[in-house]
Amino acid sequence: MTLNTIALELVPPNVEDGRERALEDARKVVQCSAESGLKGRIRHVMIPGMIAEDDDRPVPMKPKLDVLDFWSIIKPELPGLRGLCTQVTAFMDESALQRRLKDLCAAGMEGVVFVGVPRTMSDGEGSGVAPTDALSIYRELVSNRGVILIPTREGEQGRFNFKCDRGATYGMTQLLYSDAIVGFLKEFAHSSDHRPEVLLSFGFVPKVESRIGLINWLIQDPGNAAVAAEQEFVKELAGCEPARKRRLMVDLYKRVIDGVADLGFPLSIHFEATYGVSAPAFQAFAEMLAYWSPLAAA
Repeated sequence: MTLNTIALELVPPNVEDGRERALEDARKVVQCSAESGLKGRIRHVMIPGMIAEDDDRPVPMKPKLDVLDFWSIIKPELPGLRGLCTQVTAFMDESALQRRLKDLCAAGMEGVVFVGVPRTMSDGEGSGVAPTDALSIYRELVSNRGVILIPTREGEQGRFNFKCDRGATYGMTQLLYSDAIVGFLKEFAHSSDHRPEVLLSFGFVPKVESRIGLINWLIQDPGNAAVAAEQEFVKELAGCEPARKRRLMVDLYKRVIDGVADLGFPLSIHFEATYGVSAPAFQAFAEMLAYWSPLAAA
């Protein structure tokens, strides 16, 4: 079963901003969708389960609304949209994680990406269930079991293949600011029989990124030349005028789609407006989908 979707990421607001901010975010999605021509085209909301990370995060991490609480607030405002989410597994034991996953599925989450420890810790740390174990343990409970795919990360070919062996049905890419995913999937198609669905993730870069640098921080991988080039592209996008920004984003989208469309992987699109839903972000997303949409392709 494939998702075959266009998903929009919505980050739960801070607990202190509560229900009103959640409703504001949902209503902004409705408004921007209507104004950009995307009404009825976005099929899923992707809600990340947030955990505290490095102290140097450009935007301090405050306590966030729980995924289920956020979803229960915004779902009535977004009729027809279904849910996807990420779930950190590394700090929950098997029984606690099973209860959590049952609650997520009961609330209408149609896909769950299993996430491990933050990058300040090593793989395998954490007292709970490793994401690769969760993929097989909860195979019967969660139909669409996802993992994060970072095409520029060293050793990712073997890592992704192992996750597919363990039961991953889809991979959601890190935000793509280069066409590195094309070479990655070509090599993976050549070396592996697995053909999981791939959610290709594209993120809008507003001018405020030049001052804050959150996207630059999110994609960082010190010493990795491929990521350094992506960071330069993010910097260029942040400094662009709107028309050129959209053109650069659409050009990247075209290169990625043209490179991976015929490799045999089911494809979906995942959009993220890292600094919040905005009309310019939705205008850019609409131009990208005008070139290719998984819904039209299906």
